[in-house]
Amino acid sequence: MGIQLMGLAHAKQKLQRTLSAKIRMVVSASTNVPKGHVAIYVGESYKKRFVIPISYLNHPLFQDLLNLAEEEFGFDHPMGGLTIPCSEDYFISLTSALNCS
Repeated sequence: MGIQLMGLAHAKQKLQRTLSAKIRMVVSASTNVPKGHVAIYVGESYKKRFVIPISYLNHPLFQDLLNLAEEEFGFDHPMGGLTIPCSEDYFISLTSALNCS
């Protein structure tokens, strides 16, 4: 009986360390976004993370992408952040055009 309790206590400590490490990893990933920017996941199958200025969100072309995302995902985004269902190439060309304007 004593051995089983010691094994259970050890397993609990190991699980807590593992979960703490995963939580730290998620928190550090979310803090890599500079002030005035937002992280967005883009792609049709594989999702790539982009960090863009918040000002892009008001542009009419970007609003079209946001409407597309709303139609496809609603408010349940699979990556945990804003997910845009378009090709990476299109997104890069759009943000390049917005950066020049």
